[in-house]
Amino acid sequence: MESNEREPAEAAVPPLDPPVDPPVAAAAVPSARPPADPPVESPVELSAGPAAEPPADRAEPARAPGIAGLSAPYRVVTALALAAVGLAACGHLALVFLHVAPSNTVSKQHAQTVDDWIYPEFEQNWKLFAPNPLQQNIAVEVRAEVRTPGGAPVAGGWRDLSAQDGAAIRHSLLPSHTRQNELRRAWDFFTGSHDEDNKPIGERGDLSEQYLRRIALNRLADDGIARDEIVRIQLRSATRAVAAPPWSDEKTDTQTYYRELPWWTV
Repeated sequence: MESNEREPAEAAVPPLDPPVDPPVAAAAVPSARPPADPPVESPVELSAGPAAEPPADRAEPARAPGIAGLSAPYRVVTALALAAVGLAACGHLALVFLHVAPSNTVSKQHAQTVDDWIYPEFEQNWKLFAPNPLQQNIAVEVRAEVRTPGGAPVAGGWRDLSAQDGAAIRHSLLPSHTRQNELRRAWDFFTGSHDEDNKPIGERGDLSEQYLRRIALNRLADDGIARDEIVRIQLRSATRAVAAPPWSDEKTDTQTYYRELPWWTV
């Protein structure tokens, strides 16, 4: 009997569930659904991103160096400019050659054209070299006789015009060619057309006097002397030989010698 009573109790116990396997990762299970298409970027996003650069085959060709890289109008302008510069350089060299070359038929026929181009900017001479280089310092000085308020003329002191020109061009990056040569050339012109007694030789003598006088008056006016107050002017040259170098045994007379011109009435 006891055994019969325990049987219903055992029968009431529900049977155990079968063991459940651990879940398999979802990535390992193949999906029957087809893969989704990748998202398509909009044209705005394509142009804004770094991938908007043009392909290499569409890049602009490299620019040729020099004049060949310019456009056609600029090439024409550049060629004309170079041609003009070349012609000017050839013409300048030809005129300088005719000036320094021995006298010939061409230089005589075009003497006026050559002189107009050469003087005073491109003057050429051989005084720095053989056969007789310059060995003297020549200064041109001037003084003026002015009328005082009382009416009596009074002669002033000597003014060294050459020293003024030297001070104006010394240590200058762009010295004036006129300051270097105008007064010197005027004095050479005067001495070459006058004798030792300061008397003119030929027609160029009077012209040299007028030229030298005009330069002196302009220099005096620049110094503050009114031209209407000047009655007469007088010029002179101060010549002093260049001293020999210390290592030389040559004896040089460095005394200053003056050559005074007569008074010129203004």
